[in-house]
Amino acid sequence: MTGIKGVGALTALAFILVLEDPSRFDKSSQVGSFLGLTPRRDQSGETDKQLRITKAGNPYLRRLLVGAAQYILGPFGEDCNLRRFGQRISDRGGKNGKRRAVVAVARKLAVLLHHLWVTGEIYDPLYRPVRCVAKAA
Repeated sequence: MTGIKGVGALTALAFILVLEDPSRFDKSSQVGSFLGLTPRRDQSGETDKQLRITKAGNPYLRRLLVGAAQYILGPFGEDCNLRRFGQRISDRGGKNGKRRAVVAVARKLAVLLHHLWVTGEIYDPLYRPVRCVAKAA
């Protein structure tokens, strides 16, 4: 887990201690909402507003993940898929584009850490899935 630039030993240890058992979650995407890194919804009639994050879960781990996300998006972060993802969100702009990007990268980082923990894979910063293309004979 510490192979990701920005995630140190303290963040990795806190992640493992807070989640305790990786099999608690059926899918890695559930980790983001467990840690309170998903936006609240206000649905009434035809309106569907996105509000601030829920802040459920461990606040210390959430703070560590946000700090790691700020490092990834900052001037010293290396080029990787997480950084590119955050920059796309930040470039869309808006009033709080950079803040929104940091929280989105923190959520994606939590999901990635859980996936790496469960599968035991090695982190590849510029992961590109191999797509099989059938050739016509």
